Amino acid sequence: MIAVTGASGRVGGRVARRLAGQGVKTRLLGRDPDRLPELPGAVKAAPAAYGDAEAMRRALDGADTLFLVSAHEGPDRIQDHRTAVDAALAAGVGRIVYLSFLGAAPQATFTFARDHWHTERYIEARDVPHTFLRDSWYLAGFAAMTGEDGVLRGPAGGGRVAAVAHEDVADVAAAVLLGGADHDGAVHDVTGEEALTLAEAAEELSRAAGRPVRYVPETPAEAYASRARYGAEHWEVTGWVTSYEAIAAGEMSTVSDTVRRLAGHAPMTLREYLTAHPRSYAHLR
Repeated sequence: MIAVTGASGRVGGRVARRLAGQGVKTRLLGRDPDRLPELPGAVKAAPAAYGDAEAMRRALDGADTLFLVSAHEGPDRIQDHRTAVDAALAAGVGRIVYLSFLGAAPQATFTFARDHWHTERYIEARDVPHTFLRDSWYLAGFAAMTGEDGVLRGPAGGGRVAAVAHEDVADVAAAVLLGGADHDGAVHDVTGEEALTLAEAAEELSRAAGRPVRYVPETPAEAYASRARYGAEHWEVTGWVTSYEAIAAGEMSTVSDTVRRLAGHAPMTLREYLTAHPRSYAHLR
């Protein structure tokens, strides 16, 4: 049995469907049980927060493999991940596939990527067979971060990012989960095959939306100021701003062949993604 966390989300839900399509028994975990998919061979676990050790242990009891989608960003995310990993091992899980982030490192420019590095090291120290999937920015992010005024703004400069579709990440994750021990100890960068600047992404958004969309570079100070209106906590705004700064620093420009190699097809381009997901940029039309 494979336990899939985040099974009500855009990656976890797709992974669960792909596994069910292969006849694999799954245990589905999600923050909103009502949104968990109805799938053959799937058992819906009772709600369990990553930081609740006993609830997670009960939810994972009987699972052989855990697909661990990272928790929502927060100041306690590293500890929540550690608790979830320990609960999985206490429940008898013998393999963990963790959805990490591209460029995970202790001093990564993108502050949230540091959480992933610490989580990876914790899983390694538990001496359990594991695989890390380090995905890039999501293609959906280009439109999501563009305002209704048609402006995509941030301190990314002329840096490039090889963004990837949720669908392609799910295809890779399913292939790794089904591949078993062949992927033990592996770290797979999961990216698109085109590295775009935000100005180039804005051009694609313009074409799809039928109206001008432009990228406006900001300094870090300007980025913090323009996001102050959201009233978010400082750690969260820092994550938003540093995600752009990581692009400017060249930390997001990696282009891998992982999707083609493991999923057996080319990854979506931004143009293909926008064609397939018109609702993603509906606010721009």
